[in-house]
Amino acid sequence: MKEEDVNRCQIHEWYPTFKSVSIKTLYHELPESFVQYLLDDAGPFLLPVSVSNDDALPNRIHNPEEEDDYQVLEGSGDEAEEPPSPPSFPELELQIKASIETLGGAVFPKLNWSAPKDSAWISSSGTLRCTSFSEIALLLRSSDSLIHDMCHAYDSCIDKTVSKPPSFFLALRKWYPSFRPEMEFRCFVWGHQLVGISQREVTTFYPVLLEKKRNLEVLIHNFFTDHVRFKFESENYTFDVYLTQDERVKIIDFNPWGAFTLPLLFTWDELEQNVREEERMDFRIVETQCAVRPGLKTAVPYDYLDTSEGSGWDQFLRNADEELQRQSRSSEAGG
Repeated sequence: MKEEDVNRCQIHEWYPTFKSVSIKTLYHELPESFVQYLLDDAGPFLLPVSVSNDDALPNRIHNPEEEDDYQVLEGSGDEAEEPPSPPSFPELELQIKASIETLGGAVFPKLNWSAPKDSAWISSSGTLRCTSFSEIALLLRSSDSLIHDMCHAYDSCIDKTVSKPPSFFLALRKWYPSFRPEMEFRCFVWGHQLVGISQREVTTFYPVLLEKKRNLEVLIHNFFTDHVRFKFESENYTFDVYLTQDERVKIIDFNPWGAFTLPLLFTWDELEQNVREEERMDFRIVETQCAVRPGLKTAVPYDYLDTSEGSGWDQFLRNADEELQRQSRSSEAGG
């Protein structure tokens, strides 16, 4: 993987080309002051002062006792220390406020590559749904996974010359309350050929996918041929799609092949072996309740799970792999 492959997967790079087959998105280049605010882990956790008087946690209960922690007792010797002033980004906030209104009043945010999925728990709704700049700032400032975008995006590149992109962008994507997680899929492309498709939400068994598997495979493959192949400049990459209720396919994201991209129901070794052996395209879904995988619902990102040999998660994954192989053998025997 090269730097150019990583760069092509930034949303502000690919979205203009695939706008007609993606979900509506607006993005803003972030000022350096806001980038530094997101990276600052030395000072106290302070949310920006809102010029629109929007509260990131509108349902919280005011507790006067909490304020005692910030009061300095007379004679303590700390009288000269003033509490830090919260930051403010009025120009950026007003731009984002206008974009949220344009997108229907609710959005979910992401930076160049990643969304702050690991901090969804801190929002008032428990999701990435945001209606204000303050809610967006809370999610971004609370996310550990975004540090990857900001400091380590190029770590796996064989020609690495930089540690971060020249500019960071905040993408605001229209929020759809009717979004069905079972209809999101990750597609794996090698040498401009679609070699694998995986269910994206691997923590749940969805019986409906068993009924629609063949039809879904045809829809996604035809979409790739008509709208993605040769239009995305890299030869090897992954892309995520969503199928609407009327069977339209929408691009959600692009990611590099390998590195920090999760292979979900595959392993990278399996995918690369399929490529070497020129196997037909493999479409995998969770076919029983026993074959679900750990993911964001485990309370920590997948990358932080202890999957070393002998660990509990290692045994869990082994059992899941054995179940998938058993299902595959049963399917071949019956077909």
